[in-house]
Amino acid sequence: MKYLLLTLLISFTACGNSSGESVTLPEIANAEPVEVPSQDGLERAYFASGCFWCVEAVFESVIGVEEAISGYSGGHTKNPTYEESNTGRTGHAEAVEVIYDPEVIDFATLTDVYFGSMDPTQKNGQGPDIGSQYRSIIFYQNKEQKKIIEQKMKELASQYKKAIAVEVLPFQKFWKAEDYHQDYKKYNPNDPYIRNVSVPRMNRFKKKFPQLLKENQ
Repeated sequence: MKYLLLTLLISFTACGNSSGESVTLPEIANAEPVEVPSQDGLERAYFASGCFWCVEAVFESVIGVEEAISGYSGGHTKNPTYEESNTGRTGHAEAVEVIYDPEVIDFATLTDVYFGSMDPTQKNGQGPDIGSQYRSIIFYQNKEQKKIIEQKMKELASQYKKAIAVEVLPFQKFWKAEDYHQDYKKYNPNDPYIRNVSVPRMNRFKKKFPQLLKENQ
């Protein structure tokens, strides 16, 4: 009974919860990638893997990452809101923009962080967060990044019995989420979702990559 109550509590306090198949339109999947220029020596990478509260916290714990911003990407509407993306009809997934120093950490290592902090076989969700808005997507901005992702996924496939469910999409646009979503784990440590989903996910990641953690430097 306690487990059931906890599951229900997490479901109601999570980022949101709706089901649905992947909603990526062909014109987005087949588009030419947009490359984001470096700014002040920093580059940007984009990842989606379930609730952005979890993903943002993971990347911000990594050396070389200046900031991770929660938002929406992969969809076909402009200026999506949290409520709109949660319907699954905008095509957007909750995503993060990772601003990093390429002199400290490269895209390949960020890709390792991504795959090492999630279940790549879970379709349309991560953990209790289910729906196309929680689907896993790794975005590439050029051919080199796409090649890196494809090689990582090839290596990953041999480690799982189930098929890899991560989408690989050309980056198009990132829409920043509402202010209250930014650094949510940091400012809401007692939120039931944070304590029961985000923190365990973070701890699993820390065990896998202690050498990449800022706290260990």
